[in-house]
Order: sequence, then structure tokens, then C-alpha cells
Amino acid sequence: MVVGLATPSGRFSRRPGGGGDATAREGARRYSTCRRKGWVVGRQQALPARRLSLCRAEGFATRVYVLSDLHTDYEENMAWVNCLSTEYYANTVLLVAGDVAETYKNFVTTMKMLKDRFRSVFFVPGNHDLWCRREGGSFLHSLEKLNALLDVCRDLGVETGPGIVDGVGIVPLYSWYHESFDKEKDISGFRIPSLDTVCKDFHACKWPHELSPRDTSLAQYFDSMNDNNCNSVQEIQEKSLPIITFSHYVPRQELCPEKRMLFYPNLPKIIGSDLLETRLRSIHGVRGKPSSCHVFGHTHFCWDAEVDGIRYVQAPLSYPRERRRRMNGGTDWLPFCIYHGGLTDRLTPCWWSDYYSSNKRDPDNVDLAPWVAKFYKQQR
Repeated sequence: MVVGLATPSGRFSRRPGGGGDATAREGARRYSTCRRKGWVVGRQQALPARRLSLCRAEGFATRVYVLSDLHTDYEENMAWVNCLSTEYYANTVLLVAGDVAETYKNFVTTMKMLKDRFRSVFFVPGNHDLWCRREGGSFLHSLEKLNALLDVCRDLGVETGPGIVDGVGIVPLYSWYHESFDKEKDISGFRIPSLDTVCKDFHACKWPHELSPRDTSLAQYFDSMNDNNCNSVQEIQEKSLPIITFSHYVPRQELCPEKRMLFYPNLPKIIGSDLLETRLRSIHGVRGKPSSCHVFGHTHFCWDAEVDGIRYVQAPLSYPRERRRRMNGGTDWLPFCIYHGGLTDRLTPCWWSDYYSSNKRDPDNVDLAPWVAKFYKQQR
């Protein structure tokens, strides 16, 4: 997939791009209305990059761990977090790439436990974090809940903006998906459920009417939150530090299996954002660098691959049933150490990215894989 890339100067566009089609224009209109009405979240401030010293022992290099999709509303997952060592990780960094918990209560409990175990914790929100269906009316909409999550992170000492940790630049990137991210051929001839039927976000999240998940307005809205961090990012770039960016959503479609391989072939329409790839390339540079790395989550597929000069990694805890089926190659290595004096070796086993390292991606092949076809009836 080829996307439009920003120049490597490190300065963010002040107005998110939206493309030229009708959906993008409608998204841009909704986004502009949202800004005029003052819905834009104001918790992020344009401040210098935070400097977080780990006071590491001499001779010990900084370790940065990554993890996504904790889903601690499942008791088994909450217990997994609680079992993380309070000593082994005590002087390390953890990047949490979204989907901590559906409820505010479980989110706070989880983040407290993580902060008790890791010296520094960075967080960026995912879709499940912003669900409102089990909050008993505590939040008017998902943006209000987002503000509450950012506030409690600040109170707990969890970082939600860029920081410099012992010479490593850490940059959380806010994002949301849009359907036009999917540019590959659809599967036809089968009764595949609609997005409205399958995607719980459309019902569990609540948005001001100016924002919609069915155009680019939400993607533009969340991307614009990153504009507040321009000064911090520029400071990190000017120091020529190794940089790790991270988001919840997927920045490139080839970081997801082909549609014919997926149990829900329309999944790519609700996983990523072109704006995210443009944003992270504006930080790492169009061609990337040997020290460039982006961490993401959301799809629950373990992934570790280099694309156009940037290493892309996903290390999800996922749902208990997925771990029991060992769908990703197991979780013995979680949380995954991505940096220890430099980027670490590839995450392994990592089934899907391992597969594509030796098999060419063929999105024009729309013949359902046997394990997928058995779930769908052909249309007559």
C-alpha cells in the first residue's frame, strides 16, 4: 500500500488531510464543525518533551517493553497483569498501546498495577477504552470518557504525551480508524455480515453528532490531538535520539493478513488510518532510520516486520480464548522488550509476520482460505 508521506522535517501539518472523495470531504466538514463547537479535547498541552530519568544502575541499559490489548475486564487477563513482577520491571519502561479495559473502574485498577510494577508507563487509548455501554451514564459521550482517562493517567503518573527516557524518545500517537483505509479488493459471493452488525464500536462508543465512525471525521479528530505535541516531538528529533512511536490502530494495511485469510474479511475497514502512517513518517522520516520503530495494537495479531525503513511491532495480550488457542504463537515473551541499549531482535514466534516474511502478499486473490470459507454461505 502506498500512502502520502509528509516531509521528514518533523513539523506536523496544522490541518489534517482528508483526501478528495465524498467520504473524506464529509469527514472534514464534520471535523471542522466539531472544532468550532469546542469538542476538541484539551488535556494535551504543547509542552517540551518530558525527561524521565530511570536512575539506572551503572552498566545497565534502559529496557523498554511494549504491550497492547490487555482487556482486563476478563478476570484471567487482570490476574495476568497482577502476576507481573514488582521487582524485575521496577526500573523499566512500558508502552501500553491501547485497549486496557472497557470500564473506567477496571482501567484505573489496571493502570495502578502497571505503575506499581514499571518505573515509567506510557499510554495511548484504544476503542475499548472509550466504550460507554457499561458506565451507567457516567459519561455523556466517549470524548468525555477520554478526558477522564487522560486525567486519571496524569494523577497516577502515567505519561500520555512524548517523553525522553534515558536517551530514548517515546511518542504516543492518537488515532482512530476510517473505512477508506481499506484499499484492497473485497470478498464477494458470500454472505458476510455488515460492519454495523459486527463492529461493537458503532454502538458501544458515543460521539457528538458532528463526529462519525463512518467517514474520516473521527480519524481527523484524533490525529489533530497530536498537533499539541509538535514542540515535544521536534525537541526529540533535534537531539537525534532513537525514537519509538506507538498507537493503538494500524498504520498500514499490509500489517494485517489478506482478507481471504481473515475470519471477518471486512476487518481492514475498521483497523487503521492513513493519517497515522503520514504522522509517524513525519517523525521517523519518509525512509525511516535503523533506530525507527512503531508499535501498534488492535488486531490481536503478533507482528514484527520492517516496511520501508521502519520496524512495526504488535505484541498483544489478547482475549483468553485466543491465548488458549495459541493463535499468535503464545505469550511467554509478554510484555515484549523492544529496546535494551538498542532495538532488540525480532519477536518470535510471530506467526503472521513470519508467514509474510517468506510468502508474498496477494490481496487480489479473493478465494477464501478453507478455515474461513466454512463459516460463510455463498450467495445465490
